[in-house]
Amino acid sequence: MGKEGEFIINMKLIVGLGNPGRGYARNRHNIGFMCVSHFARVHGIKFDKKQCNARTGTGKLNGEEVILARPQTWMNFSGESVDLLVRKFAVNLNDLIVIHDDLDLPLGKIRLRCGGSSGGHKGINSIIKHLGGRDFCRIKVGIDRPDTTDCSAREKEADIINYVLADFTAEEGKIISSAIPEVSQAICCLLSEDLTAAMNKYN
Repeated sequence: MGKEGEFIINMKLIVGLGNPGRGYARNRHNIGFMCVSHFARVHGIKFDKKQCNARTGTGKLNGEEVILARPQTWMNFSGESVDLLVRKFAVNLNDLIVIHDDLDLPLGKIRLRCGGSSGGHKGINSIIKHLGGRDFCRIKVGIDRPDTTDCSAREKEADIINYVLADFTAEEGKIISSAIPEVSQAICCLLSEDLTAAMNKYN
């Protein structure tokens, strides 16, 4: 780590997306928070700082300096915090890893990719907007999608909002409890090897 105020070269920034507050802690939308928190516990990293509208913790893994972050903005404004962190620590976009929920993946399925659109995810959309680029790594965690076949467009949107802001059921929790450690393993693979290797192994 550099001295206070110095930029750290090639630092990896790992961000889990979610909404702050205990009432949201077990929501489907907060799987990003759950994953980055698990990763921190496994590697002995504490979220002991408040900076850039985020709770952060730093450590060194596989020879890489890493900063973990849980933005304390609402999900839809995640880009505000991520942009501040990227600027503060001079992080390159290809050294940014964002973990988030995905409605279009089966429950517990993880998928890694670099770049591309937000896929309708408002947290990712906010990050792309604030960074002015999309070439960062995403680790998507499937939360499945509610059945909205017979709903109007307005009803569909309301049902999806209610769904993502609801807690995982007991049965879903069993599946998610297996996916969360897998995300940690995927992050380690990204750090020790590269995105291609991680995609081949975990996608």
